[in-house]
Amino acid sequence: MKSNTLILHTAALFIMPLQLMFSVFLLLRGHDEPGGGFIGGLVAASAFVLYAFAFGSEPTRRILRVAPRDLLAAGLLFAIASTIPAFLAGQPMLTAHWWELPLPGGSYLKLSTPLIFDIGVYAAVLGTIMTFVINLMESEE
Repeated sequence: MKSNTLILHTAALFIMPLQLMFSVFLLLRGHDEPGGGFIGGLVAASAFVLYAFAFGSEPTRRILRVAPRDLLAAGLLFAIASTIPAFLAGQPMLTAHWWELPLPGGSYLKLSTPLIFDIGVYAAVLGTIMTFVINLMESEE
């Protein structure tokens, strides 16, 4: 279902990077305020779906760079991996853990298991939607 309109091609090329940046913003602010992995993954998927409508399934696979099913599997692995620190500490399954990694200049990078879980959800949602959309487009072609 490739479209040949100049307006859709131009809009897809300009809007896609903005949508992807906004999806990362939603992902990173998610555990403190509304947002998170699910809505961030939906916004990222909508960027790739727009690109797919404009250019077709094969160019979308190339720009995605990872097979959507692999992205789905990686997301599930990240979500499961976020439970390991609590398991090792003998705590309930989704107990949150935080780490501060020192950076040059005396600052710290704060990482947490909720962030790892949200990244997993983001990848799983993106992989699921793109698997559906690309398979539907390819069955139509």
